[in-house]
Amino acid sequence: MVKKSMREKAVERRNVNKEHNSNFKAGYIPIDEDRLHKTGLRGRKGNLAICVIVLLFILAVINLIITLVIWAVIRIGPNGCDSMEFHESGLLRFKQVSDMGVIHPLYKSTVGGRRNEDLVITGNNQPIVFQQGTTKLSVEKDKTSITSDIGMEFVDPRTQNTLFSTDYETHEFHLPNGVKILNVQKASTERITSNATSDLNIKVDGRAIVRGNEGVFITGKTIEFRMGGNMELKAENSIILNGTVMVSPSRLPSSSYGEQFNNGNWLRFKLCMCADGTLFKVQVTGYNMGCQTSVNPCGATH
Repeated sequence: MVKKSMREKAVERRNVNKEHNSNFKAGYIPIDEDRLHKTGLRGRKGNLAICVIVLLFILAVINLIITLVIWAVIRIGPNGCDSMEFHESGLLRFKQVSDMGVIHPLYKSTVGGRRNEDLVITGNNQPIVFQQGTTKLSVEKDKTSITSDIGMEFVDPRTQNTLFSTDYETHEFHLPNGVKILNVQKASTERITSNATSDLNIKVDGRAIVRGNEGVFITGKTIEFRMGGNMELKAENSIILNGTVMVSPSRLPSSSYGEQFNNGNWLRFKLCMCADGTLFKVQVTGYNMGCQTSVNPCGATH
């Protein structure tokens, strides 16, 4: 081997580098691109990534809108909330007029105003309804109604005195001052009375039924029944009318003129009354018949 000088080695190295730099096909091996390992998100994964990004963008826009609404309505600023206050005791205080649709208080919650200020609740052409379970208080333009299946009670918050209660077993049922009419579908009580200076009127649009497990006693200076249909009195033992009884014959049903008396399709009875007010009936068998019976229900006189 011939030993080369430093200059010859440098020239040979330069020629080799020049040849490699100009040969672009050096080391090239043709390979199918589909068989190569692909990096990144492609196909379904890419579409799923785009959907997630779009969803996050939509959520961000919604969050921004909600934040702007809260900031504009509640007026949250550097000094806190301008429209309401939150206290450690759980009290939520509104400091200005608030417009709300439906409010759902928590269990045993209280809605009230300041001590020396009125609490004003206004409904825009709609009734104001307070409801808890089956108990509902509705304040409308021309009336205020209270509906409850378990009863109701009004208590003075300062003195804790019961002003009005439907629990007649514990409190005697008195109507508040100014209340003249009580409208109920069904009432179960021991007695119904009125003041000594006023009348007790019971009015119904349809049919009134008065029942007593141990009898029904109606007392008063004057007792008057007015009805558009029939009045039916039923008793297991007897019906006693103690006092002057007046019946208007013009309102009683009568047979038509010319009807034969001995028509076998009809049974006629005469209503009779004893001296003590006991009522009994006698079957009519002839004209101008009195109240004589084989068995006297009144005793000595009738």
